Amino acid sequence: MSSLSSSLRVCRGILKELRAAQGSKYKQTLVYNYVMDQFRKNKVTGERYCRAQQEAHHAAQTYLCLLSSTRNHMILHNLYHGKGDGSVEQAASLVGLRLPSQPGGKGWEE
Repeated sequence: MSSLSSSLRVCRGILKELRAAQGSKYKQTLVYNYVMDQFRKNKVTGERYCRAQQEAHHAAQTYLCLLSSTRNHMILHNLYHGKGDGSVEQAASLVGLRLPSQPGGKGWEE
């Protein structure tokens, strides 16, 4: 029974990633039809337990990992890449640091 719930979890995860990538009309895509067809074809029944189902489950988990990793990579790429050279203050704030403030100049003159 845990294999069935695990397969359902993977299927829902893949559909969630497709929805994030394709938008609200993801159900009209060929990818959605292919994924649903593969999950229906490799469904475990009471009479059958075969190695092909385990291989299909592993392939589905790998595909889910690929989709989520690609989405996370694009988020990080858009966040940190391509902004050009910034000021020292921007570079420091990017890594969580602040530059010391000098309100009256350098501090040693009067």
